[in-house]
Amino acid sequence: MIALTLNGSKITFTGDGTRSLLSWLRNDQGITSPKDGCSGQGACGACLVEIDGKAALSCRTPMKKLADARVTTIEGFDPELKDLLAKAFVKTGAIQCGFCTPGFLSRTKILLEQNQLPSDKEIKKALGAHLCRCTGYAKIIDAVVLAAKSLHEKKPIQLLDRSGIGKSQSKHDAYETALGQREFVDDMRFNGMVYGALRFSDHPRARVLKIDTDAAEKLAGVIRVFTADDIPGDRFTGVLRPDWPVMVKLGEITRYIGDVLAGVAAETPEIAREACGLIHVDYEELEPVLDPVAALEDKIKVHEDGNLLAITQFNRGGDIEAAFESSAHVVSAQYRTQMVEHAFIETECAIARPLEDGAIQLYTQSQGIYEDRHSIAGILGVPEEKVIATLVPCGGAFGGKEDLTVQGHAAVFCHHLQLPVKVGLNREESLRMHVKRHPLIMDYKLGCDEKGKLTALSAHIIGDTGAYASLGPAVLNRSAGHATGGYHVPVADVVSKAVYTNNLPAGAMRGFGVNQVTFAMECMVDELCEKAGFDPWEFRYANALEKGSMTATGQVLGDGVGLKETLEAIKSDYQNARYAGLALGIKNIGFGNGLIDESEVKIEVTGTDTVVIHHGWTEMGQGIDTIAKQIFTETTGLNDITIEVVSSTDSEAIGGTTTASRGTFLMGNSLMVAASALKKALPAEGLSGLVGRVFDGRWFCDWTNAPGKDVENPMTHFAYGYAAQVVILDDDGFVEKVVAAHDAGRVLNPNMFQGQIEGGVMMGLGYAFTENLVLEKGHLTSTKMVKLGVPKIKSMPQIVVKAVEVNDPKGPFGAKGVGEIGLVPTAPAAVNALYQFDKKRRYALPVNRKIR
Repeated sequence: MIALTLNGSKITFTGDGTRSLLSWLRNDQGITSPKDGCSGQGACGACLVEIDGKAALSCRTPMKKLADARVTTIEGFDPELKDLLAKAFVKTGAIQCGFCTPGFLSRTKILLEQNQLPSDKEIKKALGAHLCRCTGYAKIIDAVVLAAKSLHEKKPIQLLDRSGIGKSQSKHDAYETALGQREFVDDMRFNGMVYGALRFSDHPRARVLKIDTDAAEKLAGVIRVFTADDIPGDRFTGVLRPDWPVMVKLGEITRYIGDVLAGVAAETPEIAREACGLIHVDYEELEPVLDPVAALEDKIKVHEDGNLLAITQFNRGGDIEAAFESSAHVVSAQYRTQMVEHAFIETECAIARPLEDGAIQLYTQSQGIYEDRHSIAGILGVPEEKVIATLVPCGGAFGGKEDLTVQGHAAVFCHHLQLPVKVGLNREESLRMHVKRHPLIMDYKLGCDEKGKLTALSAHIIGDTGAYASLGPAVLNRSAGHATGGYHVPVADVVSKAVYTNNLPAGAMRGFGVNQVTFAMECMVDELCEKAGFDPWEFRYANALEKGSMTATGQVLGDGVGLKETLEAIKSDYQNARYAGLALGIKNIGFGNGLIDESEVKIEVTGTDTVVIHHGWTEMGQGIDTIAKQIFTETTGLNDITIEVVSSTDSEAIGGTTTASRGTFLMGNSLMVAASALKKALPAEGLSGLVGRVFDGRWFCDWTNAPGKDVENPMTHFAYGYAAQVVILDDDGFVEKVVAAHDAGRVLNPNMFQGQIEGGVMMGLGYAFTENLVLEKGHLTSTKMVKLGVPKIKSMPQIVVKAVEVNDPKGPFGAKGVGEIGLVPTAPAAVNALYQFDKKRRYALPVNRKIR
């Protein structure tokens, strides 16, 4: 028996002394402010609590070490201090997804008790063990500084909870999220809920000869073991192509180490995982396909139709070889980029619970609730109206939560057991199962005339899309469509291939194939400038896209192009630095490419001073719910009412996947339609005369074309965002400063705009310098989060964000989108800066150097 004090109350523990404090707090005590982000690896800091006045990682603290200890979580903080800390984080915009925030907030409390007015350097040191994938850390430092100042001066912090556009309104639910009170999926509990775990393949490619579940079934606490034969409907799923099995059947061949062979439902997650370890599988090991270039020979086929998943190809402007022959200067090179892990701090988790009449409700962190509903209905073999997919705002995604992972398994287990079932992945399983950023091989050739005007570009691109299609065809299509970067190039020849291998699947990740080709194009531009003797800034300005310019696909741009303005905004920063690298970026808004972009919004008046905005988009830290509230307020003029925001398929407010930086654009436009209708109907007595009414809004785009189609005036995308970034190194070759000028159209919330760019820049620096998910023969060489190379706060340079507001004619109030473009130019700007420092050309990422 262990006696301890928890948040001021005496308590005893009589269980297994090796159990972690985190597990006991969350599962026995119902204290969920400490989060599980690294599954006991001690790598993220999300679980931090206070033990005897000192900071401690609860995931690494066994209960046996807590005899007579005083354990304090956020729930036990002094109420006034807790309120002030939370408001400091909200006020400064230090909360995006918020999954990591309670750990940062707890560490801040301990720091300020020891050091009333810490410097930025002291703050960085104190927070050094924590990971945040969203914010880029700058606003977290601002939050600590504000909290310290407010405590020292005994001044309260006032929040801006209601405003129209253009102001830094507090992020929706941010206060509760900072304190760990807003539930994530893994925080949710239901009566009678059981827990699922999955048995993965041991080999990237092997025939499954036998699945022996006897030992697992006999383990105490196991409720049922499931195999592929238990799936009542469609066994295959996929965002673009249904080639990904929910479970692999006996006799079939596995395609990667994340294939699921069986699953277990049990009384606890620990029992479920133990049972999975008892499932014995016999295999016939087969040679895997690991190299995407060799895979194109089809000597071994990952899928029956061959290893070439998709190809995007177009040639415009004339004969490419003739264009190069007539060019005054030509450079060529091969560029390579690495596989990268999303490293969202909240791992995958879903809960399915039975409803009446055979229906189920799925609580999901997915980036597309309607896609989840469609897929789950197919897997269960039921009509879509029998599945309600309800969004629980997630702890980061960055594209990595567009594909199904555990949702299908939770639904199947729930379907059979008629009990609520939670299925979640630990960090090792998450690394193994979900998609990654595509590694690309890019052969580039670029020419210009004697005056420094670009003449021609040839780009041949091969992308390793791994075992399943996921969004591979779209990613490589986007690479092709952005192959010329932010430049007008008269002649272009582009071939882009997505290739199956037995490596981990690659799919959507922030930037969506554009980061890779921008690295190639921007490094090549610098090399061309050096060869021909042109100034890199002047050359870029002369060739940068503007109204009337053509993108890679031949789309002629109209109004709303602010790329040259971003270059002007960073000119002095670039020219006044000793070691500086420059890069431009362009990123599509919306699917485009001949696909339909649509959004529906419903505004429900539920009371005399309350409305509910129903939409189908995913809040994952970017702030779409906040933007919805601000657009509603701006459009209606109603700034003294309560606005709730809900995303669930039972509203039938269609949203599609939250990807392609399109949420603000599409949701905003549809919301303006609905809010305008409400305003028009608003009687003199206010909302009381509209209680019970619902106002609908829809925005729809079906006028784009796919690249390579024979269209006279192609419209590949309805809008783009634009950026120019400068990376400045110090005299030791470390990153000292990044200046990021971004044209996102009208900035609707300055704090959130800055936070998106700052977070993107840090992700881009990690991409350039340190991040690399290494595979060997189809297996992960490490499952440790710390080995991913994700930058921590000590690596953060000064980041200066400059807003360039060139309104888009179609965007809501002129807004574009900013979720992805933050990191598009960062890596090539960093690599170009390194060349100025040591005169070494680098053709592959990462460069394997410390950021600072």
